[in-house]
Amino acid sequence: MAGEPQADCLFCKIVAGEVPATVVRETETTLAFRDINPQAPTHVLVIPKAHYADAAALAAGAPQLAADMLREAGEVAADDKTAESGYRIVLNTGSGAGQTVFHAHAHVLGGRGLEWPPG
Repeated sequence: MAGEPQADCLFCKIVAGEVPATVVRETETTLAFRDINPQAPTHVLVIPKAHYADAAALAAGAPQLAADMLREAGEVAADDKTAESGYRIVLNTGSGAGQTVFHAHAHVLGGRGLEWPPG
C-alpha cells in the first residue's frame, strides 16, 4: 500500500537502517544519500521515507511530501556547492525511463557540465 514500507524495496530497507548508505541529509520526511554508481561529482538520491512507487504516485498521493523531496534536493545541491554553478534534478518514472528501484526518488546531479539532451 502507498506510504507503507515494502519488504522487498531497497530504499525502504535503507530508510529502516537494514542496508547501509552514505547519508548526507535527513529530515523527518526525507533521506538523501550518495548514489553507489555516481554519474557526476555530485550524485545524491533524495527519497521520501514513505514508500510511493514513483514520482507520479508521490505527487498524487502526498503532494507535500513531493515538495519536501524537491526542497531537500536543492539543499543537497547547496551543501555540495553545486547550486551556484547549476545542477539537475532527475525523476525517472517507469522502467522505460530508467527507473530501477520502484520507490520515488530524485537524482541530484552536479559538479560537471550537464548538456542537453543527456548523453
